[in-house]
Parts: sequence; C-alpha cells; structure tokens
Amino acid sequence: MSLKGASSSRMTFGASCCCSLLLLSWAFGQTSITGGDRSPCQRCDLQLSCDCSHSGFSHVPMVTDQALRLDLSFNNITTITRDDLKGLSRLVALDLHGNRLSSIHPSAFDSLWSLEELDLSDNRLTVLDPRWFSELGALQQLNLLNNPYSRLGSSPLFEGLVRLRILEFGGPVQEELKTGDLKGVTQLDRLTVRANNLIRYERGTLAEIWPLGGVTLNLHRPFLTDPALVSAVLNDVLSPETHLTLEDVHLTSKIPAQVFRDTHINRIRYMSFRNVTISDESVVDFLTAINGSPLTSLSIDGLTVTGEGRWTRANWTDLRSMDEFLVRNLVLQDVFTFFLIGNLYFLVQNQRKLSFINSQLFLLSCYSTRLMKEVQYLDMSDNLLTDLTLGYMLCDGEETLPELRVLNISGNNLKSLPTISRLAARLTKLTHLDISRSGYSSMPPSCAWPATLRHLNISSAKLTTTTPCLSTSLEVLDLSNNDLRSFTVTLPLLRELHLSGNKFLKFPDGRLFPNLQTLAIWSNTLNLFGRSDLQSYRRLDKLQAGQNKFICSCDFVGFLQSLLKGGGDATLTDKEDSYRCDSPLYLQGESVSTVHLSILECHQLLFVSVSCGVALLLGSLLCVLLWRLHVFWYLKMIWAWLKAKRSSQQRQRRRNDEESEALISFDAFVSYNDRDASWVENFLVPELEEPSSDSLQPLTLCLHKRDFLPGRWIEDNIMSAIERSRRTVFVLSENFVRSAWCRYELDFSHFHLFDAGGDAAILILLEPMTKDDVPKRFCKLRKLMSSTTYLEWPGEEAQREEFWRSLRNALRGE
Repeated sequence: MSLKGASSSRMTFGASCCCSLLLLSWAFGQTSITGGDRSPCQRCDLQLSCDCSHSGFSHVPMVTDQALRLDLSFNNITTITRDDLKGLSRLVALDLHGNRLSSIHPSAFDSLWSLEELDLSDNRLTVLDPRWFSELGALQQLNLLNNPYSRLGSSPLFEGLVRLRILEFGGPVQEELKTGDLKGVTQLDRLTVRANNLIRYERGTLAEIWPLGGVTLNLHRPFLTDPALVSAVLNDVLSPETHLTLEDVHLTSKIPAQVFRDTHINRIRYMSFRNVTISDESVVDFLTAINGSPLTSLSIDGLTVTGEGRWTRANWTDLRSMDEFLVRNLVLQDVFTFFLIGNLYFLVQNQRKLSFINSQLFLLSCYSTRLMKEVQYLDMSDNLLTDLTLGYMLCDGEETLPELRVLNISGNNLKSLPTISRLAARLTKLTHLDISRSGYSSMPPSCAWPATLRHLNISSAKLTTTTPCLSTSLEVLDLSNNDLRSFTVTLPLLRELHLSGNKFLKFPDGRLFPNLQTLAIWSNTLNLFGRSDLQSYRRLDKLQAGQNKFICSCDFVGFLQSLLKGGGDATLTDKEDSYRCDSPLYLQGESVSTVHLSILECHQLLFVSVSCGVALLLGSLLCVLLWRLHVFWYLKMIWAWLKAKRSSQQRQRRRNDEESEALISFDAFVSYNDRDASWVENFLVPELEEPSSDSLQPLTLCLHKRDFLPGRWIEDNIMSAIERSRRTVFVLSENFVRSAWCRYELDFSHFHLFDAGGDAAILILLEPMTKDDVPKRFCKLRKLMSSTTYLEWPGEEAQREEFWRSLRNALRGE
C-alpha cells in the first residue's frame, strides 16, 4: 500500500509539473506576443505629448503612464489588445490615423476614462463595435472616416457619448444610414459624413441631431444617380443655424441640379462647396433655388466652370441678403470665351465681402468695381494682376469702391509702389492694405496714402531700404521677409512692427516708435541684445526675437533668461526653443534657457584678480612657512653640496686612482669669522703650526685667507678644503653664528659629517655658548654639541696649556 501510495504521489506530482510547464509556456508565448514585441516610444515633450507617428510600429508601443496625448498615426499597427492601452488613464487624445487596424478588442479603450479625442480614420475596420466606446463618457471628438464598413452597426454605436461634439464617419463602402444609428448623439458642433456609395437612407436619421452647428456631406455618386436620396439627406440637416458644406459635387447635368429644386435650400444662411464642377445651366438652377433666401455667406473652394458664363437668365434673382461671397482656386476651361460674353455683375452688386483668391484673374473692369458700392472687404490675392490692370480695375485713381476698408492684392505681379500708393490714395475709407508677395525692389522718397490707412503689409518683397514713403498714420506695419538691414523712419502711431526674415544686426531705435507695443524681429542676423536695446521702447509689451544666431555671452544669457522668466518689461511671445546659441562652438545648438556659464567665463577680470590675490597670499604664507621650516636653506645647501660633490668627484677621477692618504693635505680646516681672526692668527696658528718645546711635529692648518685658490667658486673652495682636511675645527662665537660664510662652512661640514663620521668636527668655543645659540637648522651640529665634548677657550692663563694639549690630541686622533 505504501508503494502504491508513493507511486500515485509521484504520478500526481509529475502531472502537476507538466501542467505548470504548459501554463508557463503559454504565458511566455502570450507575453512575447502582447508585451515582448512592444517597443518603447520615448518621444514625449514637457507637455506630456508623445509623438510616435511614422515610426514603423507594428504594435502599440509602451509610453509613460503620465502621457496626455499619444500620436500613433502612420504606423503599421494591425491589432489593439485588451492590455495595450492599460494604465493610460490620463490620456486625453489618441490618434491611430493611417494604420492597418483590422481588430480592436472590445475592452481595449475601457481604461481611457479621460479620453476626449479619438481618431481611427484610414484603417481597415470592417465592423464597428459599440463596446469600444461604452466607457468613453468624456469623448468629444471621434473620427471613423475611410474605413471599409458598410453600416454603423446593428445596435446604437454612440449611445453613451453624451459629450460628443465632433463626429466624422463614412467610407468607400458605406451603403446604409438608418434611423437609430445616431441614437445618443443629441447635439454636435460639426458632423462629417462621407458616403459616396450610399444607397439606403431613412428619412429623419440626421434630423435627430439638434442643434447641428456645421455639417459636411460628401455624396458624390448619389448626386449623380439618386437625387431623391440626396434631397432627403439635405432636408434633414438644412436649417438657418447649420453651416452646410458639400464636397466633390459635379453639377454638370440636369439630375444634380434637380436636388436644389427639391430641397428647402432657401432656408439656409451659410453654405460652402469644395471641389465642385459646375455648368451654366446648373448655375442658373442654383441661383434660382436660392432666390430670396436668407443666404448670407457662400464660399466655393475648388471651382471648375465648364460653361461660358451665360448666367444672365438668373439676373432677376434676389441676392440682396448675401453678405459674403468667396471663390478660391477657380479654373475656367475656356477663359477667353468666358470673359468676352455675359453681364455677370449682378452677382457682386450687394456683397460687402468679396474674395476671388487664386482665380487666374488678370483683369476686372472699372465698370464692375463701380457697381461694388457696398463692398467693404475685397480679396484679389494670388491672381495675375499687374500695375496696368490694377490701375484699370481701380479706374486709374478716380473715386471708386467708396465703402472699401480692406484691400488684399498680395501675390500678384505688381512692381511699382508709387502706382499702388497713388491708386490707394483715392480709396478714402481704406484702413487695411495687403500688397505682400510682390516684386517691389525699392521705395520712393515719398508716397501719397489715404489718411485712414492703419495696416500695411509689404512682406515677402525685395525691399532693401525704408523711406518716408511709409504713412505716418500706420498702426500696424509688416515688412518681414525682405532684405532690410536698418529702419530709420519715424512712425509715431505704430503699435505693431514685423521685421522678421530680414538682415538686421541690431534693434531699430525705439525712439522712432514711441507707441510700439509689439515687435517681431525673429530670423534675422542678430547676435545679441540687452536691456539697453529695449530701454528706448517705452511701451513695448510683446517681443519675438528667436531664430537668430546668438552669441551666448554672460550678459546676454542672463538677460534673456530673466526675460523668459517674465523678469523684464517686455514678454517673449515665441517659444523658448527658438532662442539657441550659435557661438561659442561648444554651446552651438543649445537652448539659451538651459545654458549655465561658469564664473570664469562670466567674470574673467574679477576671477583673475581674486585668483592672483589668493595665489599671492598663499604664496606668501607658503614662503613664510618654508622660511620658518628652513626649507630654503636645505634646498640651497643640497644644491650647493651636490654641485661641490660633483666637482670633487671630477677631481678624484683626474687623480687616476691615487691613494686616499695622498688626498689629505691638511690636518685641519679652520672655520672662523673674520672678527675672530686675531685669535686664530695670534693664538691658534702659532701654537699648532710652529715647533713646540715638547718636540711634537707641528700641524698643518687650512685657512681660507691663506689657502683658498683664487678664481675658484668659494663654495667649491670650502668643500675642497673640508675634503682635504682630516678634521674641521669650528671656532664658535656670536660672530661665527651671524656670519653668512661661516654658516656655509658649517653647512658643508654638516653634509660632510654624513660621509666622514661624527669625529671629523672639533668645536672650540671662544665664549660661553649652548646648543640653543646654534641655529636649529644645524641639527647635526646641535646634536654634536649635546653628545660630543667640545673645548672652551679658558679666560685664565694657567688653564690654556691644558687647552692646547687637548686640542692637539683631538687633531691627531689621540
């Protein structure tokens, strides 16, 4: 029984191990799929906005859980799992536009409680799941455009999105819109529907949304094949409060034109077209449909006219309510025929705001402009006007356009600034004039402008200088993107000056603009500026001076950093990152806001002065310390001893290995002070060198006055004398201690004692002295005085005989 129990236990244990291994293998496999392939994305800025677009990710990358905005557009992401977005509860905006998404887990977005913007456009989603949005109660913008789904789903897709304000949906295979699809969406600021292949629409589907601020419809094919369906859609969204935009409309046959006859188009106030192709007949039908309507604004962006402009059949229509009319990017298939026939001026008689932008217009007759008696805003930018045709349009300076306030003729082939000023002078109510992006290369000395002119834009021209041609009534002047290097014109009323993109090396004198509040001078050739440059601007409030080649000096860096922190009178309104160092080289490309210069760079004179002072003080303290420790003396003696030693070795080599005894020439070298010479000459020399009565052999003494070789280095003489003598006799006295040369002799003997031993020196005290009277640096001599018996010169005559006997015995080594 015990064996069977053990066997079953082993079997159970083995089975559990196998199961555990299988579970671990499965978990590892899942990790490798969901997390192992997830690469990190670290491109997050200080505002916690992570830009991970165009990075080739095939899975949702890992980002910081503090991220507020995440851009994953234009990657290769195909699937979003349940855990890919977990932890990103602070996320406000998520952009998945332009991926290959075909599968999203039902609870993938459940943790994104704070999400306000979601973009899933241009993917491969064939089915839309309402569970994706069940937890997104804060969502305000949702984009589902250009996905291959045919309908919005079997159950309400947006039921829980009560805060939704911008909704975009539809795609290439959208076929159906039915009642209830938009359940839960109560009001929208903007709705976009792109359903080129829509074949089924239930009336009232879009009518459930109220109010609806703006709606954009792209119903290209239904316009051509099913006008009834388009009419049903339009009738659901048309209202005086809704701005209607129609995209990709071809009104070249009777079928599309019928749409406007079958709808309540005359109820609308704001209408726009984008990318529309229209025939003469369709124009007449449309103008008839809006006859007497409250339409106040009509804009057409991307207009292709196939006809010849035969629209006079609609000249009876009432368009007096139309306040704004805009045409941008106009293409006339037969431009010459179009402009030679027809009287189309009835279209522009009542509008106060007219725009013909990039419409290939090269001529507008004086007669037509005289009919524009109500026009206050006229935009003729990016056309083919010249100085000649502009003069014709403005009736060569005669009074015309009596109510015109704003004139924009930028981007035309205009070259004569005097012609422009002469023509503009007759526009007596003109306040804004834009003549930018033209060919002006010079400015005349004087010009005539209307007294009402307040805003003038001459940017992106070729001006190199400024003159008093500029009107003194100007409040806003834009001269950016020219070739200006200076500005010397006084403009007392100027509030804004734009000089970006020029070649200014320094700020203009602020005294020229006593009322200037805004100055833009970025992207010039400024190297630096300081507080003194801005002091002349008495009322300057906003400044833009980035994107210049700054020299990051200490004064400039300190001043700019204080401005960036709001420490100056003016506020920098451009980004901190636009202020970067160009030099010195090691700071090139660095943001000025992050530069930290050392004290050495910022206060060189002070640093050098303090450093020299500290070095001098430390040097003085070191010298005093070395002097107190006699280091100078030791060094001097070591050097002298080494030099003398070398000379001695050279002499010994020249003697060709003579016997050491032959080197000894004296019995003793006598070291004494000259003030003690009388004692040496009268007592010591006669007593030791002259024959004595006891028949002792006289001794030979070495005296510096008598035996030193003239012409030789004195230290060399001293060292040679000590080496050639058996003993060194020091005649010690107060005079000896104070003598420099006696000290040298003591010094050399001090070093020689290391070689010759302690009995080579004999001390004679002419007067009572102790070892404390000997300098401390003569440590060997002081030691000798404390450990070796020395002779004292007796004051009594009777004791001198014993003194001489002891001295002779010491010299002979007895």
